[in-house]
Amino acid sequence: MSALALALGNRTFRSLRRHRNYRLFFTGQVVSLAGTWMQNIALAWLVIELSGSALAVGALAFCRFAPFLVFGLVAGVVVDRLDTRRLLVATQATAMALSVALAFVTLSGLASLPLVYVLAALGGLVLVLDAPGRQTLTFQMVGPRELQNAVALNSGLFNGSRVIGPALAGLTIALVGTGFCFVVNALSFLSVLVSLRLMREDELHAVEKSPETRIVAGIREGVVWTFHAPVARVVLAVVTVVSLVGFNFHVLVPLLASETLRVGAGMFGLLSSVFGLGALTGALATASLREASVRAFVGGALGFSLAMSLLALVSSVPAALVLLFVLGVSFALFTASANALVQLDAPGHLRGRVMSVYLFAFAGLAPIGGLVAGSLAELGGTPLAFGIAGASGLVTVAWAARRLFPAAGLAQSASHVRDAAAAAGSRPCDAETETVTQKGPPRCSPSE
Repeated sequence: MSALALALGNRTFRSLRRHRNYRLFFTGQVVSLAGTWMQNIALAWLVIELSGSALAVGALAFCRFAPFLVFGLVAGVVVDRLDTRRLLVATQATAMALSVALAFVTLSGLASLPLVYVLAALGGLVLVLDAPGRQTLTFQMVGPRELQNAVALNSGLFNGSRVIGPALAGLTIALVGTGFCFVVNALSFLSVLVSLRLMREDELHAVEKSPETRIVAGIREGVVWTFHAPVARVVLAVVTVVSLVGFNFHVLVPLLASETLRVGAGMFGLLSSVFGLGALTGALATASLREASVRAFVGGALGFSLAMSLLALVSSVPAALVLLFVLGVSFALFTASANALVQLDAPGHLRGRVMSVYLFAFAGLAPIGGLVAGSLAELGGTPLAFGIAGASGLVTVAWAARRLFPAAGLAQSASHVRDAAAAAGSRPCDAETETVTQKGPPRCSPSE
């Protein structure tokens, strides 16, 4: 049993053992992401304190994610043109400055809804460049063989921060006030800035850059490839629908705590932390997989949609805690698998643009989804919002399963992409030999 546990542990954390640059970045993120989640919780609670309105919390989500809707596809072209590590130094330093501004206006008593919305929108604008940059840098740090593992570990770290960050935020808000959450987050950016500065550039995997790519042509090239990749387009369709109706925790969990369960900031922090604990568990399970798995993707999406449906019936804290844990496990399994399937399928020179399409689907529709969730909660409370989200997800997953699981057999991993594509009626290009033209769908050329 101990030998089995050791083998699983070695397989789960292999990217950290093998790559110094990734260890540095991961360590810096441990501190920084905990601060980020403190700020996310504090922002939602600050808006509730200022307005007492469910729709106002939805408007906050709109402000934070609207930049993805407007600039998400442009960001991929920018990432494909610039040095990724230097880009992330710039985005992290800017995000730090915005956290300082949030701390100042909150602690000084100057906070108002319009001002909070403006600062949240500026933070979202920074994140538009930061998110695809992180995806590209992950590939550069670990290479293609460990990409699935690193993506899952990143997801584990991100979601594990949901355990620590919200709990610390709830405690901090209860003891000293909302503004100090922003102070802690501002300081936490120092850890990731140091890690980026300490990286060895000669140990990064080379990624082809496209400094001469025009913005419009570059966007078109990435979008055309994505819509002609049979597996990637189904994955992105599911991510788009579920993101639009289901990825609204920042809106619905605060309302679940304050309006449905009638609990305070401390219990709100616990509810968010339990979701994070589930997501951490799901991410570690995904990291132990040998390859990106279509089965895991569909299973995670199905579990996520079922848990959302059941949350519509919740009226007690214990039931909410159990379902939020299940929701977290499913969320991590679903999103980590989707991320890896799309990224492994993408050709190197288009990776930034393809991932910007993925992030557009993942986060670009969140502004609309946040407003929809807030409006539904205003009309029928969280039961209506969770119920519609769950039902929409179940219908979409059923459609995707029929497309991805052909009658002849199950496409179980990234190595089965060609089989699934053939069943869908077309053949994808090999990620190492694919060329994309601006005048039509991707074409394949034989490897040299």
